[in-house]
Amino acid sequence: MTVAAAGILAMSCGSCTTPHGTEKACCGELRAGNDDALTVTENGKVAGYVDGNVYVFKGIPYAKAERFMPPVPADKWEGIRSCRSYGPTCPQAKRTGWQSDEMAFAFAWNDGFPGEDCLRANIWTKGLEDGKKRPVMVWLHGGGYAAGSGQELPSYDGKSLAEKGDVVVVTLNHRLNVLGFLDLSAFGEKYAKSGNAGLLDLVAALQWVQRNISSFGGDPSNVTIFGQSGGGGKVSTLLATPAAKGLFHKAIVQSGSMLRTMDAKYSRRIGAATAKELGIRPNEMEKLAQIPYEQLLAAGEKAVAAVRADAEKDGISTFIFGWAPTVDGSVLPSQPFDPKAPEQSKDIPLIIGTTLHEFTMSTYVPAFRGVQEGNARKFLATRYGDRTGEFITLFKKTYPGCTPQDMIDTDFTFRPGAIEQARLKSRQGGAPVYMYLFTWESPVMDGMLRSTHCMEIPFVFNNAIRHASMTGGGKDAVILADKMSGAWLNFAHTGNPDAEGLPHWEPFSCKDGATMFFGNECEVRYNHDKELMDFVRSFPTRGF
Repeated sequence: MTVAAAGILAMSCGSCTTPHGTEKACCGELRAGNDDALTVTENGKVAGYVDGNVYVFKGIPYAKAERFMPPVPADKWEGIRSCRSYGPTCPQAKRTGWQSDEMAFAFAWNDGFPGEDCLRANIWTKGLEDGKKRPVMVWLHGGGYAAGSGQELPSYDGKSLAEKGDVVVVTLNHRLNVLGFLDLSAFGEKYAKSGNAGLLDLVAALQWVQRNISSFGGDPSNVTIFGQSGGGGKVSTLLATPAAKGLFHKAIVQSGSMLRTMDAKYSRRIGAATAKELGIRPNEMEKLAQIPYEQLLAAGEKAVAAVRADAEKDGISTFIFGWAPTVDGSVLPSQPFDPKAPEQSKDIPLIIGTTLHEFTMSTYVPAFRGVQEGNARKFLATRYGDRTGEFITLFKKTYPGCTPQDMIDTDFTFRPGAIEQARLKSRQGGAPVYMYLFTWESPVMDGMLRSTHCMEIPFVFNNAIRHASMTGGGKDAVILADKMSGAWLNFAHTGNPDAEGLPHWEPFSCKDGATMFFGNECEVRYNHDKELMDFVRSFPTRGF
């Protein structure tokens, strides 16, 4: 090695040390000795590892819980607990996505290993007990309230975000599906909070962050929660959960504006139907704790299907039904954003957005790729009937140069709810709300993914290269990831998402509808699709 090269290497690595006096790992080196990444939580000492110049801890217990019961503090331990690998994921149904080789390639899921002792946190940070107060970004994973984990996508890895923005990134596992949201409250006080057990897990995690994150170099007075799809729904719900008040200070909802959640009228029916399916009488509810998970889930899914059919007869139409928080008058006193934005989070700045295509029809139905307008019109007529021509005219006005495939692929499920959530937040007159639309299209597999659901996640986490099977990892993706992650990081630091490489991001208002477009060219547009959305909303909308 030349002297010059050695000098460059020394400058890039630096000579900083940990609070414990040991030299930091650098230049891609990974170190995992107990003295390399050691800190103290309220439950005991934890050892992680150092990846480059980022400390990583995985699988830290933040609470524990018995089936259907609220979480309680995790057990303390003696000595040093190794927290170097992800902990258990909540048991869930088998992922159907593996049946598609193309989807399995693109998403590259890590399903981990299941276990009901799944209340675990993963942390990435550049410093431990160093006196710095880094913003904390707590990620809430997607999968509705039925599936997923804090580790399921390569995009979720927090190293790049922590390194770039000097923030502390936290991802979580919590109870899902029948374990997290089976409402047994009709069977006595013991089960009063069972329908919101999974939501209470999130509250417990945020409480743990308040008590422990300073050991990881984080500032408990500057916490941002952000999540996508079901994770966005969790953010929406936490904004209206009294027990979560004061536990976070900024919020980001990505493709998950959940205005309404379960009504106890239906969630209690599901609980009763599940017990009946298992042959358990009202005075035998304790037996539910011993039912094998697969049997419990099967009974619960059957109950959800039956009650959903009844709910749809009552005019209830939503993607999320059954496994979701329930308005119980206690844990969740009212619907999150219906009829208005929650007063308790009036002063919390908010970012809301969606992707242009979301559940991209042509991604999953190859026949729609390159579809001609005549066939597109026939498909659209199943929704818009004799007003299909009016829809096409408005769509072409909104998106000049569009293709017939665009008319089929463009999202009208998530964006209407996102707009409504932004309007409700703006009308409060409190902290600002910022809106975005992610329009960048992936080149992977001949462009079949387009701007599909989850596509923005690698950009938010600055993981365009790490999740190249989704983004392609090319120059355009890397540039956009730098801009978008910069906006998320600045928002976490200050509550303002203005970032280098982006035009000024104006707050959304009902009058102007300012929306940041994230594509190869980023720009702010105003009410660009108002006429089109007003038209679409005149038809029954199956929202999130």
